[in-house]
Amino acid sequence: MALTKLDRRTRIKMRIRKKISGTNEKPRLTVFRSNKQFYAQLIDDLSGKTLVSVSSLDKNVAESKVAKIEQAKLVGKLAADKSKEAGVTDVVFDRNGYLYHGRVKAFADAAREGGLKF
Repeated sequence: MALTKLDRRTRIKMRIRKKISGTNEKPRLTVFRSNKQFYAQLIDDLSGKTLVSVSSLDKNVAESKVAKIEQAKLVGKLAADKSKEAGVTDVVFDRNGYLYHGRVKAFADAAREGGLKF
């Protein structure tokens, strides 16, 4: 029987998570994209804590009515700013099973421009 899209993404996600783990010095930057919104978190996997959380539902991003790729770019800049405030510059990028294309790529490029290193 063929895999559904969600099953396929879950398999890819687990394959990635075997290799990637976040620490306090270099947390994991993970993304989630729904049909309408975009979310990102900086996670310390050793202690199991979320250090920074940003999404397209934040007031600054939600007020600007833009396309979804532009929305992901704004979330990427916001993630870079909040992570600088938290004292984090180096991260490990976790695309969460999504292809590195479209909104995920736009987010990653904007986060790099904002000063995150990965």
